[in-house]
Amino acid sequence: MTTEKKVAIVTGAYGGIGQATAIRLAADGYAVVAADIQGADDTVATITADGGTAVSERLDVSKPAEWAALMARVTERFGGVDALASVAGVVNRWSADTVVDLTEEAWDKVLGVDAKGVWLGMQAVIPSMIARGGGRIVNVSSLAAHRGLQGLASYTAAKGAVEALTRQAAVEYGRKGILVNSVAPGTIETTINAATLADPVAGAASRATTTIGRWGQPPELAAGIAFLIREGSFVSGQCFVIDGGWEIAGGVEYGDSRTM
Repeated sequence: MTTEKKVAIVTGAYGGIGQATAIRLAADGYAVVAADIQGADDTVATITADGGTAVSERLDVSKPAEWAALMARVTERFGGVDALASVAGVVNRWSADTVVDLTEEAWDKVLGVDAKGVWLGMQAVIPSMIARGGGRIVNVSSLAAHRGLQGLASYTAAKGAVEALTRQAAVEYGRKGILVNSVAPGTIETTINAATLADPVAGAASRATTTIGRWGQPPELAAGIAFLIREGSFVSGQCFVIDGGWEIAGGVEYGDSRTM
């Protein structure tokens, strides 16, 4: 089976930013491969109910064999891939995450998903994009890549790697027609931030750190990702900050800063 639509893979598509991105790209006319370690059946159901084209795939982004198997299925079904949005990510909430107290297990888990997963995704899709004359890749970074945040050693390291890998891939494959960028979200109202945002004191403090006085919503991140995939024809190797003005205002840490 092939399709006249362009084909986009979205990782982390079970919920949050990944789900919103999959839905947005489908609305923009892409055939979407909604990939997640849990699968993304609800996301696909939403897309198909609205007349879009999508399939759900189970994918552990940290496993090379799973990427290879996914690309084989995508190529057989759709003929190849034109866009990749790497949204899947984890934050270490199960152990201390300072440079001294961080465990090797936690380091390997966070870097495995957040950094290695981005590298493996690009490694998997770029040959198909070259064969199709080009493509777009957007990797989700974080404001944690831009500054130190208390208790987030593994996450800041991983997201710093994401931005470095993004620049490297942009340099290596731009002449092949592949544009590679990243986005750095601020505090977005998703389940990963639910505990902080539900706390009346911490939630209010978090809202106050943006210049517009509120948290971001997943569709707002999806709109930025969709712009880079569909419209950003002269943008490559850049990080698109989507944070409601948090970074320009200096940001104010409050308690557990694991919201970026």
